[in-house]
Amino acid sequence: MDILEYAMQMEKDGENFYRRIAAQTNSAALKAVMKIMADEEVKHYRAIEQIDKGRYEMTETDILDDVKNIFMRMNDMEEQFASSQEQTELYSKAQEIEKQSRQFYMEKSVQVDKPELKKLFELLAKEEEKHYFLLENIIDFISRPRNWLENAEWHHLDKY
Repeated sequence: MDILEYAMQMEKDGENFYRRIAAQTNSAALKAVMKIMADEEVKHYRAIEQIDKGRYEMTETDILDDVKNIFMRMNDMEEQFASSQEQTELYSKAQEIEKQSRQFYMEKSVQVDKPELKKLFELLAKEEEKHYFLLENIIDFISRPRNWLENAEWHHLDKY
């Protein structure tokens, strides 16, 4: 399997993973975010597919702004959702996948000779970094009540 086929498969797997997470969450907002993430992976797949055909058609995305708007609406609506350990683990696994994808694209950007392929891999690495950051914020957001309760009860107590 060549580098582009591998990258396309990686993006396809990412899309499927995010769609699976979306199907498992009860939160409309988190479901929307996971669908956006899946759609982002489709864009990456298509960009790699197009460059394989000799065309470069990828631009940087505004995913962080899009998702920020969803979180702001969720905060305004005070949406309640259950945060299970299993759900948090799924987001952590997704975060690790994004980290590995970024590393893959950074390594390959140095190894390729074609300037347009190098540019695409650098942009994909940057996009994967945004996804990692986004997932980190989702994990913090959904675990905050649990962490706050633990910290509020125990963390601030002085040892005697």
